Amino acid sequence: MRPSRSKRTHRHFPRLLIEDFQNLSNRILQYANRGALRTDFQREVPRMILEFSGCDAVTLWLKDHGKYFRSEVKCYSGQPLLFDIKSCGQNENGEIIPGSDDDSDLLSLCNHLIQGRVNPFQPMLTKNGSFWTGNAKKPISLRLKSGKKSHLRDFNLGGECQSLLLIPLLVNQQNIGLLELKNNRKNYFKRIEINLYEDLARGLEIAAAHRDAQVDLRERVKELSCLYGIARLVAKPAISREEILRGIVELLPPSWLYPEIAFARIILDGSVYSVPAFKEGRHKLKADIIIGGKHRGFVEVGYGEQKPELDEGPFLKEERNLINTIAREIANIIERREAEDHQLKLQEQLIRSEKMAALGQLSAGIAHEIRTPLTSIKIFIQSLEKELDLDENQKEDFTIIRKEIDRINENVTRFLNFARPEEPQFQRINIQAIVMDTLNLLTARIKGNNIDLEIFLTEDLPPVLGDPKQLEQVFLNLLLNAIEAMPRKGTLAIRSAVKRIPNSPEEMLQLSIQDTGCGIPEKDRPYLFDPFFTTKEGGTGLGLSIVYSIVQKHNGQIEVQSEPRKGSSFILSLPIQKEGRWKELPLSMTT
Repeated sequence: MRPSRSKRTHRHFPRLLIEDFQNLSNRILQYANRGALRTDFQREVPRMILEFSGCDAVTLWLKDHGKYFRSEVKCYSGQPLLFDIKSCGQNENGEIIPGSDDDSDLLSLCNHLIQGRVNPFQPMLTKNGSFWTGNAKKPISLRLKSGKKSHLRDFNLGGECQSLLLIPLLVNQQNIGLLELKNNRKNYFKRIEINLYEDLARGLEIAAAHRDAQVDLRERVKELSCLYGIARLVAKPAISREEILRGIVELLPPSWLYPEIAFARIILDGSVYSVPAFKEGRHKLKADIIIGGKHRGFVEVGYGEQKPELDEGPFLKEERNLINTIAREIANIIERREAEDHQLKLQEQLIRSEKMAALGQLSAGIAHEIRTPLTSIKIFIQSLEKELDLDENQKEDFTIIRKEIDRINENVTRFLNFARPEEPQFQRINIQAIVMDTLNLLTARIKGNNIDLEIFLTEDLPPVLGDPKQLEQVFLNLLLNAIEAMPRKGTLAIRSAVKRIPNSPEEMLQLSIQDTGCGIPEKDRPYLFDPFFTTKEGGTGLGLSIVYSIVQKHNGQIEVQSEPRKGSSFILSLPIQKEGRWKELPLSMTT
């Protein structure tokens, strides 16, 4: 219930009236101290003033991030309070553009007051620049400033109210809005009340500025908390890239102006990380993730509901800066992680190379130690065979001895060739032809295991420099492993692409061989390319070691991705023949 004006007709009326205005000003300031959002502030403050003043309508214009917002509370003939708030269009001079429902003369007068163009030294204007009239239906004339000159302007306010009070709001000599009070009765506002309303407006200016400061501080704290949270995530030991991105997504909504309706997601290299129950918002703020000059994804925050216009749609300019900073931070995190992974792979390659070199030296020594006595044994056997008179059974035994000596010598030779393989005979080759020839050799095995074959090779694959025989051995070993991982049925997929290696200008031809087999346990993956490491019953543990050795001699790379019970993917990267220029082409099925 708003108080009736008759209750304040007392012999101490001025003192009580001043206390009432002071109490209202304190209530507004206390509400501002809560740091309410501007929409809530513009809803609550006019309601307080309307209930206090007995007016029929109170309008509060406030400027927020360069835009004017108008809120209006009405109460006519005992009807419930009606509330409306909307942003206002502005022209290049910063003047508010009338809407279809606006009284053009009244809005023009408000514009002149807001811009400080009304000369205060004239009737209906106070010395503080406020306008008031007790009969708004009567045309009025006011002198307006125009540079160093002034001119007279007629206003026909008309409208539904007769008493009108317009008070400009200033902070640090800068206009921040206007307080507008209306009443249907003539001469509703008394001179002493007008002065008190102007004092109330001064308190409202302080409250609005304080609210802005509170909100700005809160938003900055939220932004800093978000960035601090990201730093803490990255600092966690052994945290994966996926865990970091999921953690960042959870930090985003609380950092925005309307966290209760904010939705966030990160898309990186085609993988999506989003908050639970993510939905497309009506308004979105997006920042691209650029790594090494290449677009890899984006960060996005959206609102599921309509909100007032601010700097960029319903978003603050600080939120634009924040999302850009987060996108750059994600790019830095990924770039560092990829550099660390690349460095780790180089270290692993160096360790394996050192193992192979040591194995080569060991094999040469073993071969010498075995071959020397074998040669002596073979010579003595041949001599004995000639000197002794052997029967048929003894001759057969000697033949078996010679064959076993030859078999031992052959195995020593194979071991020596593995540990110290031949240098590749490089030539310009079509890798697609080698892959298809190798698959032809394994057609029976593929069909026998009921395996579905999917081949996605890029059209016009660029040539590579390599040894056809050695690369055929690589593909044979990798394809055999994939087939053996699917003894009953499954899918074997072969894909190709041209990729740029991280931290390198080199372009590589990548071929992946993917199966849907049993997968490789995580504990075994670091040792897959080590000599004599095997998980197969009866396996030698040399197949992948040979693959690794050949790939190294071709200046290539090989890596494995696997998930138990879902399958494995071996990714082979070979340098492209530098003659000519090759671009990354879309994948297409060739067979």
